[in-house]
Formats: sequence, C-alpha cells, structure tokens
Amino acid sequence: MSKTMKNLSVLELSKLYGINRQTIYNSINKGILSKNSDGKIDLSEAIRVFGEPSRKSNVKEDIKIGSQESAENILLRQQIDMLKSQLSDAKEREGFYQNQIETMQRLLEAPKTNVTTFTDQKTESDMITNPQLEESEKEISQSEENKRIPVPEIKEEEQPKRGFWSKFFLPNS
Repeated sequence: MSKTMKNLSVLELSKLYGINRQTIYNSINKGILSKNSDGKIDLSEAIRVFGEPSRKSNVKEDIKIGSQESAENILLRQQIDMLKSQLSDAKEREGFYQNQIETMQRLLEAPKTNVTTFTDQKTESDMITNPQLEESEKEISQSEENKRIPVPEIKEEEQPKRGFWSKFFLPNS
C-alpha cells in the first residue's frame, strides 16, 4: 500500500507557511522548489525547502530554515545586531569624550593666579596720573608675596660667544 503525499496549490502553500505567493513563485523559477505536472507542489517538497510549517500569530515574519531567503534574513539580522552594538559603543565613547571636553573646559576656565597679560600691565604714566591704582596694586602684591615662598634662583655663567674657527683652534675654557 503506497502512501500518497498531499499536493498543494501556491495559494494553499502560502497560507500554510504564512509567506507571500511571489516568494514561492521565485523559488520555483530559481529551481529551488519544483511543481508537479498538475501545477501543484508536493508537501514533502515544500517541507524540504521551507521546513515544517508552523503557525505563529505573534511573530510578524517567520524565518524558514533551509531556504535561500531565510539565510539572507539571518545574515541581515546578524548585521543589524552588530550595527546596534557598534552604535551603542559609539554612544558610550561620545559620552566619555564629552565628559573629557567638559573637564578640560572647566580647567581652562579656572582662575589663574600670578599671570599677567599685556592688557593687565600698567604703564608708568598710568601710575603717576592715578596714585590710587598704585596703592591698590601694592596691597595686592603684598598679599601675593605672603602666599609665595621664595626659591633661590641658580644662574649659570654664560660662556662668551665664540666664532666658528675659534671653536676648532682655541682651547675650551
């Protein structure tokens, strides 16, 4: 006694697997799936190409193991996951660098003591014409001197400059 398998039309097969009819026609045209002489598809042939049929109402898109499109879907999903992880890593790096930038800006904006710029310097004529400025500057300099600890400076004697030929013919001193 021979057991006959069920033959399905393209419409029945698309409903059974929950896939588009065009996908089935593409599989037939590519030679992945074959039809019988009556134009129907054997269920065993469909199982070979698309796997066991399963009904899932919560899933938006079923992945069929064994088909060429499912391999592409799996590859694309892997690439999406990889890109998501790279994006999260990039966001973490951006946050870290943003914190570094803010720290550097705070350090740059910190008050600088004992640093005079060209615009801060007073000329002698300003001091003569405005004696109050001179007194306030003396008070500031005295308070700054109280804060500083003097460190003796060590100066090395400068060697006299020598000409090009004297470097070769005169002894070192």
